[in-house]
Amino acid sequence: MATVTLKNVPEELVRMLKGEAKQNRRSLNQEALARLESSLGAPRRSGGETVKALRRLHKRLAGLPEMTDAFLNRAKNEGRS
Repeated sequence: MATVTLKNVPEELVRMLKGEAKQNRRSLNQEALARLESSLGAPRRSGGETVKALRRLHKRLAGLPEMTDAFLNRAKNEGRS
């Protein structure tokens, strides 16, 4: 993969990108790449690549609690009392 260096990036733009990265739980680099791919219409994955990516995601999420109504209601109400 190539490395790209950006120069003279306005501080406000960096601040906004960092905020978006934090909100999306990405690194600054990951957020910038996601934004570039989105704006440039990156090539779509094949069906097989999509299945592989979904299987990787499924493995990553395997240890998380199940999203039941009870779990979601408890999470919503935790900070309200």
